[in-house]
Order: sequence, then C-alpha cells, then structure tokens
Amino acid sequence: MKRRLFPTTLLAGALAAALASPAVWAQGEIRIAHVYSKTGPLEAYGKQTQTGLMMGLDYATGGTMQVAGKKIVVIEKDDQGKPDLGKSLLAAAYNDDKADIAIGPTSSGVALAMLPVAEESKKILLVEPAVADSITGDKWNKYIFRTGRNSSQDAISNAVALDKAGVSVATLAQDYAFGRDGVKAFKDALKTAKIIHEEYLPTTTTDFTAGAQRLIDKLKDQPGRKVIFIIWAGAGNPFKIADMDLKRYGIEIATGGNILPAMAAYKNFPGMEGATYYYFGIPKNPVNEWLVANHYKQFKAPPDFFTAGGMSAAIAVVEALKKTQGDAATNKLMATMEGMSFETPKGRMTFRKDDHQAMQSMYHFKIKADPAFAWGVPELVREIKPEEMNVPIRNKR
Repeated sequence: MKRRLFPTTLLAGALAAALASPAVWAQGEIRIAHVYSKTGPLEAYGKQTQTGLMMGLDYATGGTMQVAGKKIVVIEKDDQGKPDLGKSLLAAAYNDDKADIAIGPTSSGVALAMLPVAEESKKILLVEPAVADSITGDKWNKYIFRTGRNSSQDAISNAVALDKAGVSVATLAQDYAFGRDGVKAFKDALKTAKIIHEEYLPTTTTDFTAGAQRLIDKLKDQPGRKVIFIIWAGAGNPFKIADMDLKRYGIEIATGGNILPAMAAYKNFPGMEGATYYYFGIPKNPVNEWLVANHYKQFKAPPDFFTAGGMSAAIAVVEALKKTQGDAATNKLMATMEGMSFETPKGRMTFRKDDHQAMQSMYHFKIKADPAFAWGVPELVREIKPEEMNVPIRNKR
C-alpha cells in the first residue's frame, strides 16, 4: 500500500512545484520587467518613469490592468544607475522572473550594458528614457525598441533655435554616453552655426567654475552671437555658470527640456530658446489631457518630463498586445511593433522599421518667467514634426 502511495505523493509534490514555478503561473499573465534607477544619481527621473508607466498601463487597459483576459504583472528592478547591476538584473528578469518584455533603463550607460542581454535572451527591451544615439545606433540589435527620444532628436530640434549664421557655440556636457552622443548629434545637426569648443565634465561635478572659465575663454572674443549649449542630466546644476557674469561677455545659455525642479534654474533666463519632447502644458491631445488631470488628482502636481515617457512606453506595449490578442511571444510582438503608430501624451509616435526608434514631435520653446510657477515656463514657439527632423539611422542593419 505504501509503495503505491509513494509515487502518487511524488507526483502531487511535483505538480505543486510546477504550479508554483513561473513557467506555469505566468500562462495567464503578461509579465513586464521595469529595470530603472529607483535609487542612484538619476532616481528623480526613474521614479517619474515608474509613475508614468503605471498610469499608462491603467489608461491603456481602461483600468483593468488586463489585455485579452491576461493580467499584467509589473516586476520592478532597481539598477541604481550601475551598468553591471542593470545587466544582471535584466538577465534575472528574463530568465528567473520569466518577463515577456522589459522596459528601461534610466541611464544610457546602463542601457548600453543591457542591450546584449536582450539579444542573448531573445526578448524585447523597450528603452525608456535612456537617450544615447548608440542605443539605436551602432550598439543596437533587433530586440531593441525605444519610446524615449534619442540624442539626434534632441539635437536636431535644439539646433532649430540656434543654427543661424554668425552664431558661435560651445557645448557643456557630461563625460559619458548621454553627453558625448548628445554633442556629436548636435554638431552633426548644425549647418551654419560654428562649434568653437566642447567641454566634458564628470557626471558628479558640483563645482563648474573651471569648466565655465574654459568656455568663457573660448567664446568671449568671438564675433556675433555667443551661446553655451548645455547637455546635462541628474545631479549638479550647470546653470550656476551664469553666476560668472556671462552677460559681460555677451554669452547666452541654451538647453533642452528637463524635469520641473531643474527648470527652476531656467527662470533666470527669460527668452532662452530650446526644444523639448514634453512639457505638460504644451501637447494638446486627449491622452495628455487624461494624464494631466489624473496626475493632479493623484499627486496634486502636474506630470513631469519622464512621467510622459513612462506612460508612452506603457501605451506602446499595451497597444502591441491588443493587436496580438495578448500573445506576448517575442517574434509576434516585434512584427507588430515595427512600423506601429500609437497615441501618447507627447502626441502620435511611430516605431520606424529601420532601428525601432520611435519618431515623435519635438517642441521648440521660449522660456517665460511667470510668478505663478516655480520654474521657467517653456512657451511653445512651434511643433517640430517627425518628418521635418530627418533623424539619421545610425545602426548597421
């Protein structure tokens, strides 16, 4: 009698183990890993992305958190802004957590470390919000899609405000992928303005005096309009260089969009021009109206720069899953996402087939100092549509 029971007991145990294993319990689920800087130098960006992602999933599924009867499960991973950690967390998400798709990361350096993991695992990594051109350029593989803007989109749209005859530009950027790819793309985008000097500083810089002095020395004797163009992310306030009396030399500062706390510094530069992919008051569309209204309701504050990005990534994933009737098989999703258009708070976006970069509008702005706001308010000059930007394809597909 005992002999007969023993195999049955084993079978019951095996069945219980199988039911507890991800392979079985994931069948009625769509598992999304979000690998991002929950802590570390870019945590302010990461937290906004996570908020936007969850709001976007809520919006795109009509509040059900389901697609085709399958429950969406989000697995959070904190890469702390460290490339090696991001790489191992993504591998764990695909292999141990059985994630169907991953979103993230915050840092371009982390993203570049993660790209080969997506290829080895044959799973999609939807990059949001890391910016470096190389992610969809020479380091790209077919499993990489990006809803975040790239360096070229930033650069080409910002060049619109600065690329005029007789303008001399010096750049101030962080010495890593985001800064260097940004400057390269900006240089490529300028047709008439001249780049006089490139200044790269460590990402941890808090004292900008020496770098600013080098910028001033290179620019001060140039004829015509003189501009320092800043490409900076995370901690440190490069706008402190304005304290070095740039006006005495006729030097202006220009930059792109940023999170609202960083844009407090913009208030000191009324009339400053640049371009951004999002400011809550600019895009006029139903998705952005929903985001602004619901964000105010939940947080008593407007949605920020990276909130819109996180929401856009969520919408892209859900729209693709709706088209596949909830089938999260990588090949099905990839075929669906290539060339797919979707509506986001930033406006309509389209994954181009060549490099899976989402084409999106950028917004040329001029800063207004409004006493009602703690930050410099970017007022819309004009929308720069994707077809106007001629964003280069930099991969070797």
